[in-house]
Amino acid sequence: MTLTALPCHAKLLKHAQSMRKVHMRELFKNDQQRFEHHSLQAPHIFIDYSKNRITEKTLDLLFQLADQAKLSEQKQALFGGRSYLGEAINNTENRPALHTALRQPLHDRSNDIHLDNLNITDEIRACHQQMEQFLSKVHSHAYIGARGKPLTTLVSIGIGGSFLGPKMVTDALQAYAIEGFQCYYVANIDSTDLQQTLAKIDPASTLFLIQSKSFTTLETLENATAVTDYLRGLGYSENDIAQHLAAVTSNKAEALKLGIDPERIFPMWDWVGGRYSLWSAIGLPIAFKIGMTHFKALLAGAYDMDQHFYHAPLAENAPVLLGLIGLWYHNYFAAMTHAILPYDQRLITFPDHLQQLDMESNGKHVSRSGEVLTYTTGPIIWGGIGCNGQHAYHQLLHQGSHLIPCDFIVCTHNAYPIGNHQAHLFSNCLSQSRALMEGKTKHEAYEELRAQGLSEAEAQRLSPHKENNGNQPSNTLVMDNLTPQALGALTALYEHKTFVQSAVWGINPFDQWGVELGKVLGKEIFQATQATDLAESVDSSTRGLLDLYRNAI
Repeated sequence: MTLTALPCHAKLLKHAQSMRKVHMRELFKNDQQRFEHHSLQAPHIFIDYSKNRITEKTLDLLFQLADQAKLSEQKQALFGGRSYLGEAINNTENRPALHTALRQPLHDRSNDIHLDNLNITDEIRACHQQMEQFLSKVHSHAYIGARGKPLTTLVSIGIGGSFLGPKMVTDALQAYAIEGFQCYYVANIDSTDLQQTLAKIDPASTLFLIQSKSFTTLETLENATAVTDYLRGLGYSENDIAQHLAAVTSNKAEALKLGIDPERIFPMWDWVGGRYSLWSAIGLPIAFKIGMTHFKALLAGAYDMDQHFYHAPLAENAPVLLGLIGLWYHNYFAAMTHAILPYDQRLITFPDHLQQLDMESNGKHVSRSGEVLTYTTGPIIWGGIGCNGQHAYHQLLHQGSHLIPCDFIVCTHNAYPIGNHQAHLFSNCLSQSRALMEGKTKHEAYEELRAQGLSEAEAQRLSPHKENNGNQPSNTLVMDNLTPQALGALTALYEHKTFVQSAVWGINPFDQWGVELGKVLGKEIFQATQATDLAESVDSSTRGLLDLYRNAI
């Protein structure tokens, strides 16, 4: 069922009209316990959602909407692999989406999951065992390269979910890194990416990990081919090259053709989407960098959030609350973007990961049944490190003409404490969310300018420029520190938030057919760059730009 077909949709439209002139200043003034009423402790994360244009009536209507969309049944389907209608939850590809199975405690066999007569939990156990055995040899320097050096550097070659998730985690958990081991990523088909990475490494001590579920991804295979050519250019034989290669893929046959040792080919499954794959062997760079113990702690934190999402009632359920509040602004206030603002340098690539997670999942214009939607889905996700943003795009948040909901993410402690840095960082985070909520009236600006000694005329002239309407919504997510468990919970929180919104919108968040057209056309145009003809049906712009390229080379 689509959003507009839900009975509560009309009620929310009417309620939104009544809320447009309500200012959060008044909401806080009228409820001295608003913070206590609109915050909760989720696993590893405290969430304050009080700075939102919501009342108890708003939440009640949103919960009714979720019930009418059968969120509870869809949530059960997520964990079970099939929808409440009996079809695969990824119905356009006829696949389950069981990334949550990757995070379950493997010692408890009562939680084993079976799919098509296969115990996939046993497959996950076998994968963990393979990863542990492999990394034990790597970290003990038992794996030696062709030139006799231990393999202490890993270059992960992948794109999309094979790149963004693992890189986000290794960036965030640098404090847990095993000393003496380095990890780099190559994703872009732009040769600059690969060349700059190769300039940083010693190939004799480097393992190149090719990450592609299908082992047909153009960018990944082109970069892998460039690496093997690079090693040949250094005088490495085919057997030598094999000592420096590993792969994560569901297409083992193609990896074997590249000469990769079967012990270094790690499994991937159709029931794990790329943007949800960091919990699988795609997370091998994470385990390489921080060790399997911390990698399992990451999984455990995500599992804690899974259990919270599955069992907590709607009013106490963090992913449900964040998902419904986000939907409230997107569909009833026409907020087209959502800003992710980590006040923690370690989360520098977290917004990048969430861009793929949310926008690739919910950037859809048809329902699960193929019906064209009459409403928008999938806000534009953007953001960056908090304090840096204050001196850049925060001006737009405070005084711009757009409604842009924000998520502030901050820790009370830092892995690298210096003086009062963390206190200043935390203060900056809170001051921004408070300023967005409260704003400053024209009269307040005028009085402030007069107090500074400006004349009445000058204060009148400048006060409109200092006026700040406020009433800009935000959530604040607080962790004690960015531990593997906390990061796992944080990442799973946003996965489930994305799912909640897809469930109410009535769309399939687990396919990504939109990216296929560009891939197909890209192959056609590439052939034309190699001096073959381009179909007459191609538009004049593409033909003209292609001619420009061919003439240049």
